[in-house]
Amino acid sequence: MARMVLLQLAAVLLVALIAALIGGVPSGVSALLGGLCCAIPNALFAARLYVSVLKPGGANPVTFFIGEFVKIASTIALMIAVVSLYHDLNWVAFIAGIVVTLKSYFILLFRHLS
Repeated sequence: MARMVLLQLAAVLLVALIAALIGGVPSGVSALLGGLCCAIPNALFAARLYVSVLKPGGANPVTFFIGEFVKIASTIALMIAVVSLYHDLNWVAFIAGIVVTLKSYFILLFRHLS
């Protein structure tokens, strides 16, 4: 799980750097914030799931589904906060940061298939 979180954070930084080089600092910040809106809740969910696995009873499905609901709700809340608070938002870079972060799972998937 830690590798996935680190991969997502690396993908966020990479897309933010590319966006900043192409569109300037506001685009880079927009991509960074978009990626972090997804990466932070994913990291917290992974940490919570890891802790629940270490408990004597192990993880149960209810813990997983509650954690997934909280992850989705916090992702949406962070996106709303960014959209309402960051006035120089570049929508293309913001969405690119989100998409790259969410699709970074495919990098590990294809790495394990080969």
